[in-house]
Formats: sequence, C-alpha cells, structure tokens
Amino acid sequence: MSRLWIGKEIRQVLEMKYRTFMKTGEKVSLLGFGTMRLPILDGDSAKIDEALAIKMIRSAIDRGINYVDTAYMYHDGYSEVVVGKALKDGYREKVLLADKMPLWMARTEEDMDRIFQDQLKRLDVDCIDMYLVHNINTQVWKRALKFNVMVYLEKKKAEGRIKHIGFSFHDEFPLFEEVINAYPWEFCQIQLNYMDTDFQAGIKGLKLAGSLNIPVIIMEPLKGGKLTDVLPQSIREFWNQAPVKRTPAEWALRWVADFPEVLTILSGMTDLEQVDENIRILSEADPKSLTEAEQKIIKKVADEYNNLIRYSCTGCKYCMPCPVKIDIPDLIGRYNDWFVFEGNQKIRDDFYTWVHPKARPSACEACKACEEHCPQHLPVADIMKKAQAVFETE
Repeated sequence: MSRLWIGKEIRQVLEMKYRTFMKTGEKVSLLGFGTMRLPILDGDSAKIDEALAIKMIRSAIDRGINYVDTAYMYHDGYSEVVVGKALKDGYREKVLLADKMPLWMARTEEDMDRIFQDQLKRLDVDCIDMYLVHNINTQVWKRALKFNVMVYLEKKKAEGRIKHIGFSFHDEFPLFEEVINAYPWEFCQIQLNYMDTDFQAGIKGLKLAGSLNIPVIIMEPLKGGKLTDVLPQSIREFWNQAPVKRTPAEWALRWVADFPEVLTILSGMTDLEQVDENIRILSEADPKSLTEAEQKIIKKVADEYNNLIRYSCTGCKYCMPCPVKIDIPDLIGRYNDWFVFEGNQKIRDDFYTWVHPKARPSACEACKACEEHCPQHLPVADIMKKAQAVFETE
C-alpha cells in the first residue's frame, strides 16, 4: 500500500478492482462515481459546492475510478455542468462518462435531440461513452417505442456522439424482461441492495441480464444511504453478531459486489470520507467471496428491516390508476421507509425531489376506490393522511 499527495492531504492508494466490459474488453472500476448527491451549499440542490465536488471526482479518478455517471435532471441540471468541469485537464480521457435520455421530458421526437445537444453542451464534450434511456417504466417504454428512440440513438452512435447504448430501469420484472429482449443492449442499470432483492428487476433481472451477456450497472446499493445513516437498535444488534466486523456500508457494498454479473456499482458520494471508505471497501471485494455465515447475517438484517415495515404493500398496483394520479405504492413505500429508517432526513429530501406536487398525499380525495381492489386490504386513504402529516407539514 502506497500513499498519494493530494494538495495538502495524504490519502491511501489502494488497488482498485476492475471487471471486464465483455462487449469491448475494457476494464471498468468496480466502484463507479454517481453524481446525484454531490455536496451542496445552503441546502439548495441546485447549488453544488463545485470546488469540493471537483476535488472529490478527481481524487476518485486519481485512485482508479474510471466510471462517472450523471443525468439531465440531477441537481436541477447542474450535475452535468460540474462533471464537465471536473473532467477538464486530462481527466476526460481517463473515464467512461455515462449520461441518460429523460424521455418523460420529451414531448416530441425533436425534443430528444434538443435534450441531447444540451447535455453535450453542459458536459462540454463531443461524445458520451455510456448513454442510457433513463428510468424505463411502462409509460417511458411506450414513449421510447413511439418516438423510435433506438433509431435516434443508433444515429448518434454512427455519428460518434455515443459509444454504448443501455437503459436504466424502474419497474417490475415482466417489463424488464420485455425491454431487455427488445433490443441488442450493450449494458443496463438496475437498482439492487440486500433489502430489495425482489424489488423491480431484482436479482431475477440481474441473472437474466447475465445470461444474455449484458453487463449490469448497479444503482442504490446503500438504498440512498438509508442502510448506513441511522440504524435501528435491532439492526445494530444483528451486525454486532456478525462473524466479521464491518461497517454497514461495507456489508451492503460487499453483498452487491459478490454477484459476478455486476460490472460496476454506483455510489452517490457527498464527501471525501465517503470516497475513501467506498474505495477501501471495493478494493477488497471479489465475486462470490462472502462466506455462508456472512450471507446468513445479511439475510437476517434484511428480514429485520422488512419486519419493521408498517404497511405490507406488495407493490402489485391493483390500486392503480388513482383518479388523481397518486402513485399509491410509491408513497406507501416512502411512508414505511420513514419509520424503518427512523426519520432519516434523506427520505423527506427524496420525497420533495421525486414526488410531483400534484401527486402528493394531500391530493388524495379519500374516494377509497383503491381500497376496494387492494389484495392486502390496506387502509390507503388513512395512510395518505398519515403520509401527509409526515412529509407535507413542517
């Protein structure tokens, strides 16, 4: 182990783990730098602490991270700008740069090109290495087919503006299966952590992609920081019983890294300490390296988290569509998370980031049509009132 001078600081240099992008033979760092949660000023998501963010990204690259991920709406559009600045001075040539097409923001096929040109301008680059159709769900997939998005992306690839075409996914497994078989994708991106093994694409989707030789990028390995920030007492007790002592972040990242189908694991880091810890953790992680005893303790922790859930919504969506367009399963999930993770502020922050003002719990008219169709017989209208009290009052 050696040490590296960075300004006035000395940081340990650990050997980064790499996995092979089978389509090209390129080596990709097991840890990828996600830029959805960069450090901010004054609590304003659009005001990134540029100096610190650039220092973090360059420090990570200096120590072997070569996958940097951003998106059109991250930090109200400023993530792309800051990433572009961080990749100046020779850093662009050291990384695979990932960005995404937000089809839900495109009203016409022409809008796709406007968005894409905006991204190139914000990043100040001529080419994006890893380009994804962003956040595919049922509605986005319908729009992708309607707008012939793959034809457009193939054109950009032929022009040398895109190198590899993939998609990120946020829906249920049957749609994932349809999407992944609909086009010769070069890679895909799914949410996966030890709590969400059957959520969205889940492990089943990971294994399907692997069987098709499609590399998988993992997002939310720490469930947005919820698996590491505020631990319920029962969870702390389980970790204390583990045969090997590790931090909660280490358990979570090592669990994901254990799957050989995983190409890289994205972490949205907000300070240099997180960069340091994540590099340390994933410099020691190999596929299939967790022991049976370690897997069992992780399963116990996951089960305990799930036992803490207040309302056992299965996400079947029998309650949908809601007359006022509330995403009922999503809001129940957020309400559950508030109590499982003991009021972690990130849960409220994510609520205001991702839930449209017109689709928040206060929009519920208590018509109870959803309750007639819920197989779990959940009191949805009451849950919406409780969720409103948690998320929409100061």
